[in-house]
Amino acid sequence: MTVSQQNSLTEERDKLKRINLEMVATNINLAKERDVLKKNLTPLGWMYFSGSLYTISAIQKNWQESRDDCLQKGADLVIVNSREEEDYIASFLKKVWIGLTDRETEGRWKWVDGTLLTTSYWYTGEPNGTSKRDEDCAQIYYDVARISWTDSHCSDNTNAWICEKRLA
Repeated sequence: MTVSQQNSLTEERDKLKRINLEMVATNINLAKERDVLKKNLTPLGWMYFSGSLYTISAIQKNWQESRDDCLQKGADLVIVNSREEEDYIASFLKKVWIGLTDRETEGRWKWVDGTLLTTSYWYTGEPNGTSKRDEDCAQIYYDVARISWTDSHCSDNTNAWICEKRLA
């Protein structure tokens, strides 16, 4: 290898090192900007997770009153789309209404956006509403032994609730 070739390779290496350092610095700056934007764009009382904003109520209402509260906030009751989202919601360790009901047709569970339930996290034996006690609204039920879904009477029972506002 000639001295000229070595010099050329050294210059190319040095140029690549500079480019790499610039990219690392850009990445750090973009991460900082993302964090600032996320903080500034997340309204007070809302939490960001995986492309959505969530807020959990401090009080309890029936299912419809809970949904109405979410709608007034430009959101709706939470729709659980994945195991990760289920785990996130369950991490609140609170019994809450979710946006799932079979009020329209008994046994045909639909989300508040009209989509049919495809993946669920029902507790064993649930849903179990009867003709004597119609249970058309879903809740995440939490106690020390379990975190899973149960069906519940929509009007007689009150729970906290989780609103979800999708950003994507």
